[in-house]
Amino acid sequence: MRDTDEQAAAYPSRFDGTPGRGGRHPAPERLNPANPLWGSNGIAFGPDGRLYVAEFLGGRISAVDLAGGDLDVVVPAGGPVRSPDDLAFGADGSMYIADLVPGRVWRRGPGGEYSLVSDEVKNPNGIACIGDRLFVNEMRPGGRLLELFPDGGDPVVLTEGLAMGNAMQRGPDGCLYYPHMISEQVWRIPPDGGVPELVADQVDRPVAVRFDRGGVLHVLSLGPEGRVTRIDLHGTGSRTVLTSGVEGLDNAAFDAENRMFVSSYASGGITEMRPDGRTRVIVPRGFDGPYGVTVGAAGTVYAADHYRVASPPPPGGPATGRSGDGTRAESGEPRSHVLAPFVHGIAADGPFLHLTSQFGDVRTYDTALGSMRTRVGGLDRPMGVAVGPDGSLVVAETGGGRVLSVAEDDEVTVLAEGLGRPVDVAFDAAGRCYVSDERAGALLRLEQDAPATVVADGLGAPQGLTVLGDELYTVETGRRRVRAVSLTTAESWTEAEDLPVGGPPGDAREGAGTEAELFANGLPGLARRFAGIAAAPDGSLVLSADGEGTLLRLTPSGPR
Repeated sequence: MRDTDEQAAAYPSRFDGTPGRGGRHPAPERLNPANPLWGSNGIAFGPDGRLYVAEFLGGRISAVDLAGGDLDVVVPAGGPVRSPDDLAFGADGSMYIADLVPGRVWRRGPGGEYSLVSDEVKNPNGIACIGDRLFVNEMRPGGRLLELFPDGGDPVVLTEGLAMGNAMQRGPDGCLYYPHMISEQVWRIPPDGGVPELVADQVDRPVAVRFDRGGVLHVLSLGPEGRVTRIDLHGTGSRTVLTSGVEGLDNAAFDAENRMFVSSYASGGITEMRPDGRTRVIVPRGFDGPYGVTVGAAGTVYAADHYRVASPPPPGGPATGRSGDGTRAESGEPRSHVLAPFVHGIAADGPFLHLTSQFGDVRTYDTALGSMRTRVGGLDRPMGVAVGPDGSLVVAETGGGRVLSVAEDDEVTVLAEGLGRPVDVAFDAAGRCYVSDERAGALLRLEQDAPATVVADGLGAPQGLTVLGDELYTVETGRRRVRAVSLTTAESWTEAEDLPVGGPPGDAREGAGTEAELFANGLPGLARRFAGIAAAPDGSLVLSADGEGTLLRLTPSGPR
């Protein structure tokens, strides 16, 4: 197998196959290879022998040829399927898709035609076929396991009360096996219904259950260690725990030779996992986003990557290494620091990383102690975060149209309200606060006891914002460029253009006037993308190319 860097270079950008370029400047430097997949969730072998991968964050499904490593997008973003989380194949070759956020189950026929099987399932996730029969469970507290009928008919509920179901499979005894993610258990039930039976208790954070060709049960953990618990249910009953280092395992599939392939919601990719825990990269892992980005005083780059905080690989580093949480990184892979669900905004502050989640909270991670503290909850889509001159956290509450200050004692003060869609915040050397307003297409300076001052307008969906010297920089996601504004002369210019930021061409799931479904039946749903930017101590800029899964570094050259 080729080195990871070479593998990644063999894949075109998941955005549109076009690398970013720097306008009249040299192309920005990629700090990591592009990620071919937008995360990897449910996986299953199709009748053609290829491995099909559901990409929940990207809204698409790709097929991997394991022999040559080729990757084809089979279900593109922007079609009827919005957030595929798991998939299975029926006896006739039809693909069945659990479309989690809108609560739909689809059938994609062998000819590529789509039909809606059901829209009566809440948070459909685990999906399994037994011959011509189709079963789906719900990923929510108190969820159901149902049989659906593609040719019509009301769903049949086999059982209720699932503690968040997920990937399931028929076992050698004919029963359906499924995890309870919250209670860390594995259960089974006959496909014709009956009384559910507890199969295994105290299993580490189970996210998927899969049987190998010998009938041994494999339970995947969603944690950072990449653990798989093997249980010989129909033999000795013994348990063996393997630690792969593939953080955020999501699903697994076994081929005809009993080789095990796993996916990762946290970093994408497809990895072969051998019986002794060793791994072999098939499709390289990378950033799901990345979204917000920050640079520490020592020059370390940190990215908020929806499910984790990670850094680009060190240049010229070893082929493998271990990050602070013990997870392993192959050459070219981002290095994880901590799994932090739904993190999007980030700001470095000495040993602390301040984080926001669009699902409502602001947290502070202590890198020295490895501890996380929630500062504020219940906000409306908080996004960008910066540290103010007085040490307070200043947060762009995108959904609420406000800019907030969070003091050391976590008291919240409103600094500005009535904005359109504030996305990011930044401070200049004089301590003045700037805001990017995506909806208004403007950069604003907040004034004390006065309306905000417009610093620049007519921009195309500005998101990430940073100050370097006397210049303000923003990522215009609507025009795929970095725009600069002089804070002394008000002159503006383009520093880089044709960047892979925002959603891929043809993906209409979000944009002007369109919002992703933030919640699904009380649980986190789809979050909007966020292209962040940060100034580095060496005078360069680092920005999130969230369309292709890279961090880019560019050296600004100023106005003409």
